[in-house]
Amino acid sequence: MEELNRINPQEFKANAKRNLVVVLDNIRSKQNIGSIFRTCDAFGIGIIFLCGISATPPDREIERTALGATLSVDWEYYQSSVECVAKLKAENYKIISIEQTKMSQLLTDIDFQDIRAAIVFGNEIQGVDEDILKLSDLHLEIPQQGTKHSLNVAVSAGIVLWELAGKQISVLKKS
Repeated sequence: MEELNRINPQEFKANAKRNLVVVLDNIRSKQNIGSIFRTCDAFGIGIIFLCGISATPPDREIERTALGATLSVDWEYYQSSVECVAKLKAENYKIISIEQTKMSQLLTDIDFQDIRAAIVFGNEIQGVDEDILKLSDLHLEIPQQGTKHSLNVAVSAGIVLWELAGKQISVLKKS
């Protein structure tokens, strides 16, 4: 780690984080959860809210893809995704659901500012819960050209967090 100039988990937790949090709405794959922990670590996301059937650390299958990111990224568990999202909304987070809907906008088309935002990723089969979509301030989708029109949730998280974190960085650099 020293050769790569990387910080340890305690230093990561002490650093200022982005105004982004991640909500996992009933993610069934432990490997996807672990991968999202690792992605959050990479982009300075300080906390993940694990909801419903989403597994929680410590778990060998999560750790297989998280590779230690469960030590650097905090997490909280909620039995109800809707309860978690409602709480975040009450704390003045903008709720952004990653889902293809009639109201969704393309991820690349939004002018994302440095706001407090909760990014919701849904179940691998069912997507984001309908009740959460109703609570959402924005629905975003990733532009796609293929025949499937969907991506693995961990891949989606990587793309979305890369894009939003990059836009936050550009806003910070303008100041």
